[in-house]
Amino acid sequence: MAVISKILFPVDFSPSCVAMAAYVKRAATVFGAKIFLAYVVDLMSHNALELYVRQAPDISEEHLQIGREKLDSFLAREFPVADCPRLLASGDAATEIAQLARDGRFDLIIMPTHAGRFRRMLLGSTTSKVLNEVDCPVLTSQHAETISPRPLAHREVLCAIDLSLYSRKVLRFASKVADEANCKLTIIHAVKTQESLRAEHALDGECPSTAESEARRRIVELQGAMGTDAAVHIAAGHAKGALLEAARQSDADVLMMGRSPQSGGFGRLRDLTYAIARDSPCPVLSI
Repeated sequence: MAVISKILFPVDFSPSCVAMAAYVKRAATVFGAKIFLAYVVDLMSHNALELYVRQAPDISEEHLQIGREKLDSFLAREFPVADCPRLLASGDAATEIAQLARDGRFDLIIMPTHAGRFRRMLLGSTTSKVLNEVDCPVLTSQHAETISPRPLAHREVLCAIDLSLYSRKVLRFASKVADEANCKLTIIHAVKTQESLRAEHALDGECPSTAESEARRRIVELQGAMGTDAAVHIAAGHAKGALLEAARQSDADVLMMGRSPQSGGFGRLRDLTYAIARDSPCPVLSI
């Protein structure tokens, strides 16, 4: 069974969504997946004049009709309606997208982040709420307006793991994706620098040079248990900076990493996941 057979592409008709279309098409081509476009109508966006001259149910019905027409015509050349179904919902965008993903049992959600202030304020956005609520993997892009996807022949994937129990799930998914898409897979793990380790272990006498070798030993054991044989890169430094620098140097198509398996509050979208999704030089697929 294909690891990714159904892709949900939420749209809001923005330039970022238009730019993101190329990524969505590339992913569908690589995996042979079917694309579904989704739009959530905000029925609370009535203005005072509308409410003064008309009944609220009539206004809502009109907004839904307008939303349906816009959705059916949006990116019609790139995603013909006959081949790429359209899903219309109403309410809070993040809540409805998460519900559509659950009800439709989608394998992947692809969403852009917008340039500038929006991207820096990702924690307050629809994208961050979706990341925090859904169970399926979510791919978020860097500034979609200023970049274009790699040629299909360029397929390199980074898989960041922290060697927690959840790393098995992340590596399993990354390995399946790499095999199915014929990608080169590299595991990346961050260890603290020698200087910071010396400071931390000065009192207990632990040798800081063992940190990298211990990480490599555990990754060998993990790969042995998982049946994988990916290349391994140990990045030195604090996690965020080390992972971002490794992503910049790798020229990867995508960086895969885990989200906390617990939803709500600061559950799935932990500080590190947010920071990487916000600042990564390549798209981030969080699992």
